[in-house]
Amino acid sequence: QVQVVESVGGLVQTGGSLRLSCAASGTISVVSVDRGFSAMGWYRQPLGKQRELVARITRGGRTTYTDSVKGRFTISRDNANITSYLQMNSLKPEDTAAYCSKAEFWGAMEYWGEGTLVTVSS
Repeated sequence: QVQVVESVGGLVQTGGSLRLSCAASGTISVVSVDRGFSAMGWYRQPLGKQRELVARITRGGRTTYTDSVKGRFTISRDNANITSYLQMNSLKPEDTAAYCSKAEFWGAMEYWGEGTLVTVSS
């Protein structure tokens, strides 16, 4: 089984920055996660709204961002440690949400983290 653990979010003022991290560990059957990792991503769900994709990065480094964070957020990854990082700059109150990470593996296997709250004050 695979576990996905995220760093703790926090309270940030408008215009500030915050970095989130997500690390996956464990095995898929008898295969360690580092040999099956295909992509990692970050999602968020603002209070009273639906969950949306924020950013995603593949093992090879291809990235995807939702339009609202382009130019402000940057996703990166450490393939050796199966870890993703979400660098959030120029934060806005609209970015306030519960952020949740997802680790993807070959064979369409995916595992979610528990999530962490990021609050941006106005």
